[in-house]
Amino acid sequence: MILARAKDVSTLTTVAQNLTLSRHRRLVSYSRKVFIPLTQLCRDVCHYCTFASTPIRNEPAFLSPGQVLQIARAGADAGCKEALFTLGDKPELRYRAVREALADLGHESTRSYLEAMAQLTLDETGLLPHLNPGVMTRDELVKLRRVSASMGLMLESASSRLCAKGGPHWGSPDKHPAVRLNTIGAAGELHIPFTTGLLIGIGETRSERIDALLAIRDLHDVHQHIQEIIIQNFRAKRGTLMEAAPEPSLTEQVWTIAVARILFGSEMTIQAPPNLRPDSHLELIRAGINDWGGVSPVTPDHVNPEAPWPHLDDLAAATAAAGRTLVERLTIHPAYLRAPDEWLDKSIRPTALRLSDSSGFARDSDWFAGIHTTVPSIVGQGPGNAGDVSMHIRESLSRAAAGEPLAEQDVVLLFAARGPDFDAVVGAADRLRHTAVGDDVSFVVNRNINYTNVCYYRCGFCAFSKGRTAAALRGRPYDLADEEIMRRAHEAWGRGATEICLQGGIHPRYTGDTYLRIINLVKSAAPDIHIHAFSPLEITHGARTLGISIVEFLGELKTAGLASLPGTAAEVLDDDVRAVICPDKLSSSEWLEVMAGAHQTGLRSTATIMFGQVDSPVHWARHLLKIRTLQAETGGFTEFVPLPFVHAEAPIWRKGRARSGPTLREAVLMHAMARLALHPLIENVQTSWVKMGLEGAALCLRAGANDLGGVLMNESITRAAGGRHGQEQVPARLENLIVQGGRTPRQRTTLYGPVTQERRQTACDAASLMTVVNTPLSAYPEGLSINRLIDPHSPEPILRQSIRDCS
Repeated sequence: MILARAKDVSTLTTVAQNLTLSRHRRLVSYSRKVFIPLTQLCRDVCHYCTFASTPIRNEPAFLSPGQVLQIARAGADAGCKEALFTLGDKPELRYRAVREALADLGHESTRSYLEAMAQLTLDETGLLPHLNPGVMTRDELVKLRRVSASMGLMLESASSRLCAKGGPHWGSPDKHPAVRLNTIGAAGELHIPFTTGLLIGIGETRSERIDALLAIRDLHDVHQHIQEIIIQNFRAKRGTLMEAAPEPSLTEQVWTIAVARILFGSEMTIQAPPNLRPDSHLELIRAGINDWGGVSPVTPDHVNPEAPWPHLDDLAAATAAAGRTLVERLTIHPAYLRAPDEWLDKSIRPTALRLSDSSGFARDSDWFAGIHTTVPSIVGQGPGNAGDVSMHIRESLSRAAAGEPLAEQDVVLLFAARGPDFDAVVGAADRLRHTAVGDDVSFVVNRNINYTNVCYYRCGFCAFSKGRTAAALRGRPYDLADEEIMRRAHEAWGRGATEICLQGGIHPRYTGDTYLRIINLVKSAAPDIHIHAFSPLEITHGARTLGISIVEFLGELKTAGLASLPGTAAEVLDDDVRAVICPDKLSSSEWLEVMAGAHQTGLRSTATIMFGQVDSPVHWARHLLKIRTLQAETGGFTEFVPLPFVHAEAPIWRKGRARSGPTLREAVLMHAMARLALHPLIENVQTSWVKMGLEGAALCLRAGANDLGGVLMNESITRAAGGRHGQEQVPARLENLIVQGGRTPRQRTTLYGPVTQERRQTACDAASLMTVVNTPLSAYPEGLSINRLIDPHSPEPILRQSIRDCS
């Protein structure tokens, strides 16, 4: 083999490092784990192993369920997300004491007890089990897949020569390469994310290492299930038959890592344990690794107890010294977590999704949109050291600052920014904000009127609507009486509002005339107020029910007093995402069509994105670029508003089919990327205090945002989803937040114009809000109930009727 004869390690590592950087960029991952040695008894007698032991009188053969939970809970308390179960291979086949111990525990096999303990750990602690139980049958793999997020089995070597008498695997039937490869292949057939690798320096040749790598590659080519290749160096241990054997040099490990990278290409994750080469992290990274494996802040490495884990801060510093950024992952790697239906059992899926971010890495803090009022420390908010910033980041930021359109791939890479790259993206967005709109931070005094929460659509993210399956959940269905709509509009004007925002569920008895009627009610109560109303979904519904075009209906609404449209119902403008979160809702192209029609009619609108459920950065990039394209054509968008998904009460999250909203890093990046990707076509980027909280909003104001949205007076949609940031922010509180951030507050109109002194003073002097009355759903025509509603997708229009059955 050419590679086996390659002696120029420098050339190999250059090729390997370039391959690594082309796919993994500058990230080096690790999993924060707790090590659970379920049993250290084993039927094999590997001549280098100190983990395996023999039964000792009066010593338990297995950890008890209580001991397992004690270890797992300590790991969970320390922020671990992985429970690594390591154990000897089939000890019951060798020792009667093990068989008796298993019988006392109520199990026939070690594998059965492992299954029970993995389930217990998952249920009680929420840690994701990773199982290393040795050689397994297909039936065992099937059962263990139900209680684990990933599994592993080191091939170690493909050389049967090492199993001969005098070899390190003599007397170890489970170490025969064919047996281990059968297990690895069966795991692939069952779609189990799998970790394997080599133990180098136990007597194998370089050619035999390549044979082992190729044997793994052959299985991976068929099943695509190998998520990680470990290149582990042998450590001689006292008390073993190989205690005097020479350990492999760093050069040998570097050579093997580089060859593994070259053989597997850029996609594969390649690992070297950081505790076994504590002074050589730089060399290992440059050889082609992109992962450190599991590192525990709680438990020792029971397989290599002489080698303590590095402190995570020290590992991060060592990784940074090599020009890389340490990032936490889960035991299931990102590529596999991004296809959870294929790679995870349904019992594991909810936990894995809730622990992950949009890229498939681990959530980096316990901050959640809409819920937490304080924000954790995150990297940056500064320009970063230019020398530490990736070249592709610098190039993309330069193009964005010049107003050039970014390619989808550029936007995706900017969303992936971490460490110094994150600093650079956020700093560039803030500088661009200063150049584009100065240091003013604006807000509008407005009131939300959500006139009904009855809706026949079944959006998985929505906890506000009441439809066929949610009539009694999270409050009762309501449909506001005319008098209550008018009262709220009149009160808003009396409290200094310049805008009424009207949105509601798609009530099955509403028609286009209903929406016209609501506008007339508001105008009669507050003639001079700006009406900002009706999402594209409501516009589509209204036009359909009247049998007229969208543009015709928009024209009628404008004549009645509609002044602008909110950009809601966009969610994520990618139909693959919409097929999951809102399958019966309008498509991306239909949303864009309504907005184009509004702009054509002379109505301005906002644009939004609701992100952080099942979407990923590539979907965000497509959304931003679609907004930019339409803005280039119409110029009708006044602002872009990122809306982080609030998960706590969302049906799709409660069913275990969505993540727990975006991380704080992702939420801040979305604001920065809105500024960068939409410049110079959309000047205003709004941050939602309802979603971000005041501290989070302040963070976004340093990442490209220049607007705080509205005071709202009555916020109910986010509250229904579990939001805790309140219904209203008075102007003085917003102004204080702005001033504390070193910026200048500016009260604005909906279209970013100036506000009169009278409106400002009235808002400043506003009395407390009166209690709202949500008119209960009690006036359906006889025989009609919420479960017997009209077909929402009927092609037949409801001719011009003004129906207010529930008023």
